[in-house]
Amino acid sequence: MLSINYIILTIIGCAVVTWLSRVLPFVLLKKFDLPKAVIEFLSFVPIVIMSTLWFNSLFIQNIGELPKINYENLIASLPTVLSAIISKNLLVIVITGIISLAIVRYVM
Repeated sequence: MLSINYIILTIIGCAVVTWLSRVLPFVLLKKFDLPKAVIEFLSFVPIVIMSTLWFNSLFIQNIGELPKINYENLIASLPTVLSAIISKNLLVIVITGIISLAIVRYVM
């Protein structure tokens, strides 16, 4: 019985810490005004995260070898990047990427 209580308390503790780490910045930023330079800097964070995820999925890494290009993701990313340039809407970009990758995997 002790281990079940320990597991439940661990799950609850992790949930509280996760919730606080998501909510606390919003609560604190409501009370303070950030300088314009910080706001401008933070505006690039979503772009950097999406670019990093995209770039990471374009290559296949094997230990002791140079990275190889993942052609499925490369081909699927072409219409996705095009939709990003045209729409600038995250929902459209994600849906286009999912559909593009599904079509490429179905064909290949």
